[in-house]
Amino acid sequence: EIKWNFEELGFLSQKVANMLSGPHSLQRGDRVLMVLPRIPEWWLLNVPCMRTSVIIIPGTTQLTAQDICCRLLASKAKCFITIDVLAPALDSVASKCQFLKTKLIVSESSRTEWLNFSDLL
Repeated sequence: EIKWNFEELGFLSQKVANMLSGPHSLQRGDRVLMVLPRIPEWWLLNVPCMRTSVIIIPGTTQLTAQDICCRLLASKAKCFITIDVLAPALDSVASKCQFLKTKLIVSESSRTEWLNFSDLL
């Protein structure tokens, strides 16, 4: 269990907003497909997206690779955020998604061609 007060959440969300808009070049109106379970990082990514007017496209962790591909193509999302378990599903279809620029993983471990959220934070 993690507890943040409003001040802590505000500070962390500003830090993540700077991370997303800086090196990842996400700007107002860009789309982010976020497929995360109910974990605290869900809030640390949702609030900053709202702060920077980045459009959040939430997805259930039950999405298949084909579902992910369809959503990425339809939305023209520039960023995909997920956990270890779902990363292989995106990797199998990423070559078909020409708008996808950033793959961000929320994990303790690193993965080739993925940026690690914990490391960046």
